[in-house]
Amino acid sequence: MKQPKQRTYISGDSQTPAQAGSEVQPEIGDKPSRRLACAVSLHLQGKTEEALREVLSAVENGEAGAELYAAMGQLQFELRQYEQAAQSFRRLIDVEPDSLLGHLDLAICLEKLSRWEEGHQEFRRALNVDPDRLEARLGLAVCLLHTERAEEAVQIFGECLEREPGLEAAEFGKAVALQLVGRAEEAGETYRRILARNPQSAETLANLIAMGIQKKDHEQAALYARQLLALQPGSQVALEGLATCAFAAGDYDSAAKYCAELVEIRPDHFEAWFNLGVAQQKLNRHNSAIQSYHRARTMRPESPEVCLNLGISYQEVGELEKAREAHEGALRLAPRVPACLWNLGLVAEQSGDREGAESLFMQLLEVDPNWEDAWFRLGYLRLKSGNFAGSVFAFEECLRRRSPWSEASLNLGIAHWKLGDLAAARQALQEVHTGQPESLEALRGLATLALESEDYEESLGFYKELIDAGEKSPQVYYNTALLLQNGGQHDQAAEYYRKAISEEPAFAEALLNLGHALKALGQEEEARACWQKALEAKPELAQGYFRAS
Repeated sequence: MKQPKQRTYISGDSQTPAQAGSEVQPEIGDKPSRRLACAVSLHLQGKTEEALREVLSAVENGEAGAELYAAMGQLQFELRQYEQAAQSFRRLIDVEPDSLLGHLDLAICLEKLSRWEEGHQEFRRALNVDPDRLEARLGLAVCLLHTERAEEAVQIFGECLEREPGLEAAEFGKAVALQLVGRAEEAGETYRRILARNPQSAETLANLIAMGIQKKDHEQAALYARQLLALQPGSQVALEGLATCAFAAGDYDSAAKYCAELVEIRPDHFEAWFNLGVAQQKLNRHNSAIQSYHRARTMRPESPEVCLNLGISYQEVGELEKAREAHEGALRLAPRVPACLWNLGLVAEQSGDREGAESLFMQLLEVDPNWEDAWFRLGYLRLKSGNFAGSVFAFEECLRRRSPWSEASLNLGIAHWKLGDLAAARQALQEVHTGQPESLEALRGLATLALESEDYEESLGFYKELIDAGEKSPQVYYNTALLLQNGGQHDQAAEYYRKAISEEPAFAEALLNLGHALKALGQEEEARACWQKALEAKPELAQGYFRAS
């Protein structure tokens, strides 16, 4: 299946700029700004946009100062105008280079804008001004996580916890950092400690789900996913986790159920539609799988995996032309992908296009010479088309890569036989018989080969083995009887002729030869009855009767 992307959540990002006013006491000329006072009044009334307009007007009219820039940045931040807020806090820093709140608030804005490296630098500057500022240290650690410096982040989160033990944001961040550096056991312990104190922590549950899937502990991952789903019904993370665990357990009914819920809440979720198709395909609900793959294809038409699976589903329902179209689409998107060549080759073979199928399997083997089943299909197609030498080559390649392989050895024997190389044919069939003494095909082939080589005693032995292995075909009984009769064992021959006739009452040759065996045993009346039945079943047997010497 195509695995849903598992998220690892990172703490931080909940900080807000500190309120301006307590540390900065600017003056504009000798008079406080009336517009600033008006802005404060409006803000107290909850009129943030109007307050910002007042501050902006003041700046546009030439007023300046740290207090105005701090107010402007704070109001812009509250209105989620993070880029503008960052610019305002930079102006504050220009006025007061050592402003703790300027650097800290700028860093928080940069964090909101996902500008992690710049944020990292500003948090460090804030710590240079005040090394004991906890939110600056916490923000620095978060930025380190996002800039792939997890080892350093572990240390900084640890420093935060030394200053304030049990601080959940720091514990969570440290767990993430431990997870990223491969210290999974410590990370898991930390997550579980957070969860014990705060069972409502959705981010902790989400990361425990991801860890469980990563460690292939699907039982534990499913447990946390169910907890998250109870906490947040319809949680995408929980449903993705449950679907992944269901696939891992081979529970395709549940996988289909969770994927169906995912596409219900997220109709644009490509992976959910694709995986829904996979689950339905595994459940042999091929028409439903076709619909799911079509939805996925509308979202990502350039995906060869979707085209490939769509083609396979069409194959399963017998719509070979649509299957061919889908596989050709996959092949256009991924010309060198063996699976695309393989499935298109199968469709060509099923459609009766042996030449096209052979060409596709040969192309596949140019890309991947070790694709065993492609060698087998190539050998089989050549055998069917009469290219026996080519068939021998392909089946020998099969056995060079996988031995024993009874089906390949059996077909190799047939190909040698067709070429007239009875010794090589016998060797290949004998290998099958040695590895699988119960193989009826090998016994049947060996018996017939021995018969053609006029080794009647060996042929009789193989026919008896066939019968002991459960073969009850009238032809096998007939050939056994014929060999016994040629050896003068008329009573046993008669027994096997009777078995052939019991399987096929109108078997004229068996009736005719049974009559000869009975005559040799002195049972002429019954022999004549058999001959009469043989003539009734096959009148042409009368030809030459009166010319017999």
